[in-house]
Amino acid sequence: MNPIGIIGGGQLARMLSLAAHPLGLRCRVLDPSAQPPAAAVAEHVRGALDERAAIEQFTDGLSVATCELEHVPEHGLAYLESLVEMRPRAAAVRVARDRWQEKSFLRGCGVETAEFRLVGDELDLERAIEELGLPLVLKTRTNGYDGRGQKVVCDRAQALSALAAMRGASLIAESWVEFDRELSVAVVRSVQGDIEMYPAVENRHTGGVLRWTVAPAPDIGAALSDQLDQIARTVVLGLDYAGVLVIELFQVGQRLLVNELAPRVHNSGHWTIEGAETSQFENHLRAILGLPLGSTSATGGWVMFNLLGGEPDLARVLELRGAHLHLYGKAARPGRKIGHVNCRTPDPWNARSRLQGFLGLS
Repeated sequence: MNPIGIIGGGQLARMLSLAAHPLGLRCRVLDPSAQPPAAAVAEHVRGALDERAAIEQFTDGLSVATCELEHVPEHGLAYLESLVEMRPRAAAVRVARDRWQEKSFLRGCGVETAEFRLVGDELDLERAIEELGLPLVLKTRTNGYDGRGQKVVCDRAQALSALAAMRGASLIAESWVEFDRELSVAVVRSVQGDIEMYPAVENRHTGGVLRWTVAPAPDIGAALSDQLDQIARTVVLGLDYAGVLVIELFQVGQRLLVNELAPRVHNSGHWTIEGAETSQFENHLRAILGLPLGSTSATGGWVMFNLLGGEPDLARVLELRGAHLHLYGKAARPGRKIGHVNCRTPDPWNARSRLQGFLGLS
């Protein structure tokens, strides 16, 4: 089989490539970095994501192309789409990378979100404050991830200061949501239209960056489960989606509000490498190639803990029963995701404390 193309060469591309090897599949990544994490396990084409010559080299002979990141320049995305079959479709990537389009799409499908307004200038901001109240969240429409491109503002002065700091960026304002917890669910849909869902998970963030995930999320009753299923099916069908899509949500009592979509495999699904019958990475490949989907059932209770900034002591990790270490081959720097630990446990809250204390992590 011809190679599978992956746009972006970070840790998600690396884990997709590792999942491809047992299936006898080859991957090729397009990335501007000289040595991205995926380069050690996949063919590497170096070039900007909107550089025509690099895109042509990358797409030559591919079976299909997919994205490990959604923030691809528009002219690059359009040129890619003209040369190779993209799964998910470029149209789905366009929706998910723009917060205004994303929330407009969700509302059009009848999916509940926070209230939001488009903000282009001070007059728009004043109107948003009047209609949404304070506090509210100012977000860039694009290039927002891991807490970047957003600011919580509690009064008019803060709002005007944030608007000035983001000058030149297209923005939206979102109403503040007092949520009980943050959940996410990964759904996979094949090109034939088959759909499978992984168990919903509970996520905790530090400074806007995902720190740890509990899988499956506790206390997901029938009412929430039905809502999750309905939301997931509505979104993937509305986007005519193929591959893994992750939906991030706020739980407010028994209501679910969608916060963001990720049109790709996702950090909150890393637990599936050991914790599900079929990992999100393998199922993404199966889905975009038209192969039968694998079971998404969990193999027990799991905690996924992100390693930020620096590597833990290898021997200490290997002493911890039930723990599996994944390092990405990235240079350490403050706040950077350089790996994660998956730990099987019947008690996720205790396991989180044990991981932090045992590995000397904060």
